[in-house]
Amino acid sequence: MSDPRTAIVLFSGGQDSTACLAWALDRYARVETLGFDYGQRHRIELDCRQVVRRALAAQFPHWAARLGDDHVLDLSLLGQISDTALTSERAIELQANGLPNTFVPGRNLLFLTFAATVAYRRGASVLVGGMCETDFSGYPDCRDNTLKAQQIALSLGLDTPMTIETPLMWLTKAQTWALTQQLGGDALNALIVEHTHTCYLGERGALHAWGHGCGQCPACALRAAGHAEWCASRPGAGAGAA
Repeated sequence: MSDPRTAIVLFSGGQDSTACLAWALDRYARVETLGFDYGQRHRIELDCRQVVRRALAAQFPHWAARLGDDHVLDLSLLGQISDTALTSERAIELQANGLPNTFVPGRNLLFLTFAATVAYRRGASVLVGGMCETDFSGYPDCRDNTLKAQQIALSLGLDTPMTIETPLMWLTKAQTWALTQQLGGDALNALIVEHTHTCYLGERGALHAWGHGCGQCPACALRAAGHAEWCASRPGAGAGAA
């Protein structure tokens, strides 16, 4: 039986958030999605969100009945006060503190705070995010301890239990591909390849075996490497599987 609670999925339109959306639809009685427009350089992901939602509903009728409303919040102020490679046209590189300049300070903390606010109003008590501490760039707001602390703070501040679920926290990117294969088979992974967006540069040109993207930025490199590893691990995989 499904969990009777309502979940809000932080849904960007990328591979990880689509995996989280499928994971939530497989578990919760009702699932709503929440996106953020914060002036991101790869804003094209906002267009992909609706395409992915429609494709999921059409191809997985048993999930369609659970898929509820979508919400998009204007967080343009975050982009205005950020000086990062995700919010301005600049080269992607490491900073003196060891973090890549794609790190947007406070982004996930704000996302979850606003998600909890929407959840409170919508009668939801579960927040689902694609944060990961395995294949990540060292972002401090993706760490498990950070999110556990925020779960406590949100529950106390709202005076109601608020659960933060991070199903990808300890998965490599190859294992994320395996998870979506388990949840929705070849159809779900084909949907992810065709319709989701990960590329930091917003490139939607060539379709690679792992999806659209420039193929060079850190997000594309991680996604491509994970896809190749997953393909190589599948039974009967040949030299051209990736």
